[in-house]
Amino acid sequence: MSILTVKAKTTLKENVLVEAEARGHKIIIDEPANLGGTDKGMNPVEVLLSALGACQSIVARIYAEKFGIDLQNFWVDIEGDIDTDGFLGKSDVRPGFESIRYTFHIETTASAEKVEAYKEYIEAHCPVGDTIANTVNLVSSKVIVENSVK
Repeated sequence: MSILTVKAKTTLKENVLVEAEARGHKIIIDEPANLGGTDKGMNPVEVLLSALGACQSIVARIYAEKFGIDLQNFWVDIEGDIDTDGFLGKSDVRPGFESIRYTFHIETTASAEKVEAYKEYIEAHCPVGDTIANTVNLVSSKVIVENSVK
């Protein structure tokens, strides 16, 4: 077994704008104005959908040759349904996605049979897709109170 620990840090900036950082790379995550943000970046659930599509795309690129797929172009359309009342505390519905749907677009000369086996492999080996589809052990280890001097 080969366990890799992946780390990221998020820092709340002004309003609901968040700076996320991993391995020295940064992205801005925000909410649209109607949810209290300044719309300077994707919101967290859009980042989640994008992470899924990016992960699927990377798996597609890495394994195309193994499946004999001449991958000329690949993209993923993704959408999800979320009841914002859960996030806003307006009702007792879950705050997360109820469903996520995606469509692979694959430009190739490979046969439909090859593409189907390739699609199934992508779905079975995408770490983000697996994490979304299966229960993960989500642990809050502790809270550290940082006292600021005024």
